[in-house]
Amino acid sequence: MKIVNLLIDSSISWSCKTTWKKASVNTLWCLIGCSIGDFGTILFFQYSSYSLSTEYIMLLAIINGILTSIGLETFILSFTQPIVVAFKTAVGMSLISMISMELAMNLVDYIITGGAMINIYVILPMLFAGFITPLPYNYYRLKKFNKSCH
Repeated sequence: MKIVNLLIDSSISWSCKTTWKKASVNTLWCLIGCSIGDFGTILFFQYSSYSLSTEYIMLLAIINGILTSIGLETFILSFTQPIVVAFKTAVGMSLISMISMELAMNLVDYIITGGAMINIYVILPMLFAGFITPLPYNYYRLKKFNKSCH
């Protein structure tokens, strides 16, 4: 219900190009971090002798994607603020955005390959889904609360 209210919030202008640009940059940084952990986990199980079910690999990929996103964000922010503050900011990023990004990426992987499989045909659709899914929410957070992860 909150998502529906988000979309019909009359106090938000959805036509601000500056906010869309900032939300897009923020989402892209998150996508880079999430993709490193997600793709890395899937590729590890794809090319190693370790064996887990597709569901467990995808769950690990989601968890590792979120963790690497937090790690990358902490690293980036540590150039402009103390590491403890950078970490707190990174952990305070919107988990809704990261989880939706990870779920979208893994759903696309599942639809195209059957899950937990990286190949040339799935990378771009996964990245597109991972980018476009949380973008409106990130825009909303910027516009409504002036909150972003960067």
